[in-house]
Amino acid sequence: MLDLARLRALHAVSVHGSVAGAAAALGYTPSAVSQQIAKLERETRTTLLERRGRGVALTEEARHLADTAQELLAIVERAETTLEERRGQPSGLLTVAAFASAARGLLPGVLADLARRHPALDVRLTEVDPHLSVDLVARGVTDLAVAHDWDIAPLPAPEGIEQAVIGDDLCELVVPAGHPFTTRRAVSRAELGGQRWVCQPPGRVCHDWLVRTLRTAGFEPDIAHVAEENHTIVALVAAGLGVAVVPRLGTGALPPGAVAVRLEPGPVRRLYALWRTGAARRPAITEAVRVLQEHWAAQPEPSWPGPTSGGPPECP
Repeated sequence: MLDLARLRALHAVSVHGSVAGAAAALGYTPSAVSQQIAKLERETRTTLLERRGRGVALTEEARHLADTAQELLAIVERAETTLEERRGQPSGLLTVAAFASAARGLLPGVLADLARRHPALDVRLTEVDPHLSVDLVARGVTDLAVAHDWDIAPLPAPEGIEQAVIGDDLCELVVPAGHPFTTRRAVSRAELGGQRWVCQPPGRVCHDWLVRTLRTAGFEPDIAHVAEENHTIVALVAAGLGVAVVPRLGTGALPPGAVAVRLEPGPVRRLYALWRTGAARRPAITEAVRVLQEHWAAQPEPSWPGPTSGGPPECP
């Protein structure tokens, strides 16, 4: 009989494309995942992974087995959901995926709260790129995801996935101290031409939003510096190297040398919780979503210096 844990390991490798990625998602070491796959190969008398350069690739037989594993894992999930629902208390393993600023600015308090309230619930967090979240939930790799969308990039809602709004994350223009915009109550998008910009790499929603917004206003963006993390972006702005549009979540207090200015109309990204329809009744899911919304609603206004510190900007 095939071992479910080994099938889960194979399925994770098929989703993440590597043993290391599967290990990170499952909370194992790469060595442990490799051992599970090796045992599965012996059980099935089939080669499942082939070396490709420095990585591995699934054989044709492995891909078929991974598809079957996904079906079996969905059946197990339904059984576990029914048992947990009958107990009436959140329990067992709950895997959560979240994009970087949510993992930093929202999830620590949520996870600590869940652990304190529900000792029988084991919540495991993985930081992932936001565009991967929906697929990870749909394929059964993670139970719950915290994702976001912008007006230019609506969040996809495939069949079998349910979602709930957590809240809206305000984004503002951050400029160096002494910049002419720091004396303004608000700046319009039509005034953004001629600036040197610091932003995330191409392919990220923040980057695409900036390029599309400036081109719509008739400007070609001068992107001087590219960085993955908002903290790095803000540090570059504080050093006088450019301006940036930065979401409040996960950024924290601005350092000396950086000032937040209200942008009109201001960009807003909406945060969602996502889960599979088959797990919708699971108490761990409903409780985690409730605590996410509760913590978001209780967040204090960040003490960013500058013209916007007196209150939040109006949202479109």
